[in-house]
Amino acid sequence: MTNDEIRPATAADVPAVKAVTDAAFHPYVERIGVVPRPMEADHAANVADGKVYVTGEPVVGLVVIEEHDDHLYLDSIAVHPDAHGSGVGGRLLRFVEARARALGLPELRLLTNAMMWENQKIYPKYGYEVVERRVDGPYDRIHYRKRLD
Repeated sequence: MTNDEIRPATAADVPAVKAVTDAAFHPYVERIGVVPRPMEADHAANVADGKVYVTGEPVVGLVVIEEHDDHLYLDSIAVHPDAHGSGVGGRLLRFVEARARALGLPELRLLTNAMMWENQKIYPKYGYEVVERRVDGPYDRIHYRKRLD
């Protein structure tokens, strides 16, 4: 695998999936006041279910996606801080869009914590629009979608 390839994660990747997710989301713990949900995910189950795709040798980025009848849900995207600014996140977002198109799904959906304002600058650059803002317990989230032509 080259560093640009994106592939399904395997059981051997679970420790790296956890490490990259933790490194990517840990800076937000203090800001939002709770542990971000991706850090608490069952990474082994997500990998076993075929929901996780990784990139890099060693792994520097990943996405967790879920197929639904009418959309592809981007549950989580994580890029190791050492790889910020290298284009990994953009490649992963383009991969998710290509995956949705290949599955014949008309829409992508995702959400981000309102306190993760960096994301609110990134997603619109990739064609995502805000659908709503919703508070669910300790989480204040902004929901996005991207309709595919």
